[in-house]
Amino acid sequence: MLVNLAYDRGWLPLEAPPQAVVIEPRYSPPLPSPLAALREALAHPIGTKPLAEILKPWHKVTIVHCDGTRAMPNALVIAALSEVLAAAGIPDSQITLLNALGTHRRNTPEELEALLGAEAIKRYRCEQAVAADTDAHVPVGQLPDNTPVKLHKCYVEADIRILLGFIEPHFFAGFSGGPKLIAPGISSLETIFHLHSPALVGHPKATWGITAGNPLWETLRAVAALAPPTFIVNVALNRDKEVTAVFAGDLDQAHQAGIAYVRERSMCRVPHLFDIVVTTNSGFPLDQNLYQSVKGMSAAARIVKPGGAIIIAAGCADGIPNHGAFFDIVREGGSPDGILQVISRPGYHRCDQWQAQVLALIRKKARILIYTAGVDEEAARAMMLEPISDIGQAIDRLAKEMAGAVEKASICIMPEGPQTIPYVTEL
Repeated sequence: MLVNLAYDRGWLPLEAPPQAVVIEPRYSPPLPSPLAALREALAHPIGTKPLAEILKPWHKVTIVHCDGTRAMPNALVIAALSEVLAAAGIPDSQITLLNALGTHRRNTPEELEALLGAEAIKRYRCEQAVAADTDAHVPVGQLPDNTPVKLHKCYVEADIRILLGFIEPHFFAGFSGGPKLIAPGISSLETIFHLHSPALVGHPKATWGITAGNPLWETLRAVAALAPPTFIVNVALNRDKEVTAVFAGDLDQAHQAGIAYVRERSMCRVPHLFDIVVTTNSGFPLDQNLYQSVKGMSAAARIVKPGGAIIIAAGCADGIPNHGAFFDIVREGGSPDGILQVISRPGYHRCDQWQAQVLALIRKKARILIYTAGVDEEAARAMMLEPISDIGQAIDRLAKEMAGAVEKASICIMPEGPQTIPYVTEL
């Protein structure tokens, strides 16, 4: 059985055993005219007035957009927004595009142009929300537990705040889009450390597909409530990164409408756990480094047997990456339990500790094998992964080890990785 796995900027063919169960998101055709759909959504939003009725010529506007790790069609959405902003008489000089980096690296000028389009780069002021830049963040209040919250001043000081986003399942926030553009997107480093604390990330309801009752998501929403957006524009995409739906308007109502749409197409019930689960990280741009690829591993971990094996194919063109502390934390811990002990030390705060925590929890459950051109074998082993050069051969070897014969092993394949979220019991 031939299965194509999303890998880097293309597809990786795999000849899978005939008994393998293949799970994919329900296919959604692209909108015939995404720009027309965006115009319609801006004119008839969910839960709020049309954007054109909100804008005034003197308004300062900040548009918060996704960074280069997301497949969000920022340029297309900004083009639609530009029409409304210009019709309202708002000068280009009063409009700022703010890149929601969280703790990710800055995007290069070339990457920004690819994200936003050459015209937007020329017309508008472009800023990048670097979490560690203390001078760029201002206080907006406190959470119920008295934790102070700071957000990027370009957003806080704007008269009109617009969030762009791409809704997909998320491994501890439930779903992306909505408030995630604020928290962690444009939050200060101290605020992000609180949002991604070991207690929140490790909570059993901080997982794929859950928002209500998920303390991590509810904390993100509480941060957003301290400086709420005026308007959001979120989209859903298919496997070809084409726009299939647009959800614009009120933060809560538009985002929840998008979540309902995505949940119906991405959540997939399976009858049992599997010996072997083959996954991806949805191809580029999400699989551009190992840090992001933990998401694909996490999706597979939901349905692998304890003691089973996960095989992930991820391009990792950006390596582990070289920036951030992900590699150092894993190496410092040395083992799944060691990592969890390190990050649980009182006062321990390092960027990427949350990703190391999730990786450790997955490794406590299963082996992880990786097919990649972007991370060398020594580095992969240091990250508690087993490098492989042939996925088909790895399946055969694991199946014989676990079940005595290939045909006796239970195998699941997730060609689009975390774009499909499997579950055995009802959510």
